Amino acid sequence: MGQLDGKVALVTGGARGMGAEHVRRFVAEGAKVVFGDVLDEEGKALAAELGAAVHYVHHDVTSESDWQAAVSEATTRFGKLDVLINNAGILRFKRIVEMSLDEFTTIMNINVTGAFLGIRTAAPALTAAGGGSIVNVSSVEGFVGAAGLSAYSASKFAVRGLTKSAARELGHSGIRVNSIHPGGIATPMTASVAGASGVDGNTFFSELPIPRWGQPAEVSEVALFLASDGSSYCTGGEFVVDGGMLTSCGY
Repeated sequence: MGQLDGKVALVTGGARGMGAEHVRRFVAEGAKVVFGDVLDEEGKALAAELGAAVHYVHHDVTSESDWQAAVSEATTRFGKLDVLINNAGILRFKRIVEMSLDEFTTIMNINVTGAFLGIRTAAPALTAAGGGSIVNVSSVEGFVGAAGLSAYSASKFAVRGLTKSAARELGHSGIRVNSIHPGGIATPMTASVAGASGVDGNTFFSELPIPRWGQPAEVSEVALFLASDGSSYCTGGEFVVDGGMLTSCGY
């Protein structure tokens, strides 16, 4: 018996990195999954790999019509929607005085507005299914700031607040809303930013209590728990997957 047998999930940003691992893990645990991204070639390749249990849709999370189409695809193709994973996000390294308003706004729109639209669009379908789970992917930068990541950090703090409010508003409809806060996870996105910032990831992570980069699959295990009935009394919670990064004040 899989932990998600009989459940239908919608995963954003699912073509690669953490999102792709969430899709794979959910399918392995018995879920049917609709996943979206703007990386169509990678998304279609993953769908071909996983077969009939999944369906890929082009999904710009800042588009209301794309959100409506994605939720409709899940309920039409698989009959209902039980789980939403708001995973899509972008990360850019640029200091405040160097960042344009358009760059700041783009990050906020994808990371925050995208999650807001997802909650708003999916909530009626989750309610119709008798309740369910929403998992918002924030970050350790939703707890602390980092030089060069002002827009990203602001967006991830906002996702924490959005999660709390949504948990309060949707609880009586049987919908649980929690946030995940990954630390240094080895993905194409984090590798590019580490290069831009000049951070030596191996040296930095060697100082953590768990002295290495995290792997996407390790975040997927937490997403799986929150998507499953095993987390039936968890809502408004913050689940850190950071190798102990937040245990230190930096000296």
